[in-house]
Formats: sequence, structure tokens, C-alpha cells
Amino acid sequence: MNKNTNVNMKSRYGKLLIGATLSLSIVLTAGTMFTNTHSAYAASTSISDNIIAKGKQYIGVPYRWGTKSNNTSAFDCSSFTQFVYKQYGINLPRSSYQQSKVGSFVPRNQLQPGDLIFSDTNRDGKINHVSIYIGNNQLLHTYRVGIGVTISNFAGSTWDRTYVTARRVLP
Repeated sequence: MNKNTNVNMKSRYGKLLIGATLSLSIVLTAGTMFTNTHSAYAASTSISDNIIAKGKQYIGVPYRWGTKSNNTSAFDCSSFTQFVYKQYGINLPRSSYQQSKVGSFVPRNQLQPGDLIFSDTNRDGKINHVSIYIGNNQLLHTYRVGIGVTISNFAGSTWDRTYVTARRVLP
């Protein structure tokens, strides 16, 4: 083997080694990218599960309009959502109208557990109710004296007929 053949062989092996290294790098990067996406979804799912479980702990707590933040002996709809989400580091404004302006819009047909649903139950053009979508066409919320924190069906309900928008506030 002469000197030129030896140099050509080294050059070919070098190019093969660089190509293999780049290919492996791309595969590993893509794998990490998909793993991180799945982890972010899993984290969001876990947070929504925790929020829903925390909210369910307050089923039966009385409704009282205008309840102050951080009061757990009674809630109105927006103090309830504000309190429950705050337990997981998500700060919401105090009123249902203000809460309807945070996070990102969610089309009605893409609701996921943990999304907030806003209604205009007075039908006066103003949002006046917020509830937590918990999946399976159900809402976790509080309304009306004598009912308090409860789970309601969404489809065909007052909340469905007076639906205005939904927002996703989970990371």
C-alpha cells in the first residue's frame, strides 16, 4: 500500500466516523426532544389531577358570594378556583371575569381536565361564573347558597347553555 492509498483510507474512515457521530447525535437529540414533550404533558396532567383532587376535598363547603381570598369555610366560584389553583403555584385574579383573561383560549371541543370554563348565567353579556372542567363532561365548582362546592354535568346544563369561553392556565 502506498502513502496516497493510506491517506485516502484514513480520510474515508474519518468521514464515516464523523457521519456516524452526527447521525447518533441527531437520534439522541430527537429522542430527548420527544421525552421532554411527554414529560411536560405528564407534569401538566399530574397538576390537573392534583388540582381536581384538592378541589374535591371541599365538596359540600358552603357558597357565599363575595368570600375573601384564602377563606376555606365558604367560597364563591372565583374564590374557589383562585384558592385551589394557588395550592399548586398558579395565581389567578379574584373575579371570574378577570380569570377569563388569563392563560390561553381553549376551543370547547378541546377541553381537558383542569381547564377553566366561564359562563354568563345572568345572560347580561358579562361573565359571572367560573368552574373547573374535570373530564367526562363534568364540572367542579360552587354556586348558590344551599349547594356549595359540588360536581355538575356540563352538557345540557345552565353552564353549557350560558357558556362563554374556556381558558387553560396550567403549564
